[in-house]
Amino acid sequence: MRMTYRLGALAGAALLAFSATADARTLKLNHNNPEDHPLHKSMEFMAKRVDELTSGSLKIRIYANAQLGNQRESMEMLQNGSLDMARSNASELEAFEESYTPLNLPFLFKDEEHAYKVFSGEIGTDILEASKDKGFIGIAYYVEGARSFYANKEIKSPADLKGMKIRVQPSPTAIRMVELMGASPTPIAYGELYSALQQGVVDGAENNPLALTTARHGEVAKIFSEDEHTMVPSVVLVSTQTWDTLSDEEKAALKQAAHESMDLHRASWNEQVAAGKVQAEKEMGVKFVAVDKAPFAEAVKPMIEEAAAKSPRVADLIKRIQAAGE
Repeated sequence: MRMTYRLGALAGAALLAFSATADARTLKLNHNNPEDHPLHKSMEFMAKRVDELTSGSLKIRIYANAQLGNQRESMEMLQNGSLDMARSNASELEAFEESYTPLNLPFLFKDEEHAYKVFSGEIGTDILEASKDKGFIGIAYYVEGARSFYANKEIKSPADLKGMKIRVQPSPTAIRMVELMGASPTPIAYGELYSALQQGVVDGAENNPLALTTARHGEVAKIFSEDEHTMVPSVVLVSTQTWDTLSDEEKAALKQAAHESMDLHRASWNEQVAAGKVQAEKEMGVKFVAVDKAPFAEAVKPMIEEAAAKSPRVADLIKRIQAAGE
């Protein structure tokens, strides 16, 4: 009798576990980086925490390498509700929501500490929530360090950029920045950049040092000139159509998991960049060049005034960001 009872209890527990699994909801998250990239690993941590915080009732399945579409396509799918989540960045998002514009402005942040204070505070939250009527909201920022130029020649001043075609993201701010520095901005999808560099479609690009190794750009661009013009963050996004179907508890769990992954990512980023630079030097023969940032900053100085003049919203955010760095 006791054995029968135990078997019945075990069967009941198994049935409950199966039922919970069957009832679990899985959100699809698309991004354009490989699975060994720090961004992917941070999103994996977020997915694990969501699973834990909701006792398995809400899960996230991550699609790397733009399996479900490039960043622009992901944004369109978020807006029409055919994709639950995506990882994009402030440059891409500027075209969809003007509040992201200040995050793309060159030399606006004094340093990484200033940038993270903005991302993790009230200003960052304000920006993340500003796009709800555009079909998506943000739930976390992932730092990606400072962006610099890389090519097959040293770029030590804006004069060195003259006549060069530089790949930029499809961001009005990124395009204007490269124009003011004297180069020809050329928007190209990230997944197509390796071949564009290899074939001479563009002469160079701008990104953080990990692009050299994770996307293998160090194989076709051998000199990284560290002017560190911007600190553009990645952003984890959720379709508002998906968000509105989540319970309050699920929303809270997703926000908590995203914030925890954001802090984790920041802690590990610099370490991984340092290792990536060593790898790029030793395995790819990339040369890292220190440059005087002042001439670059002077060349793009008009951008802050231009951005502020276009929109009271952007002007207010710029003012608040500057004040946060004082």
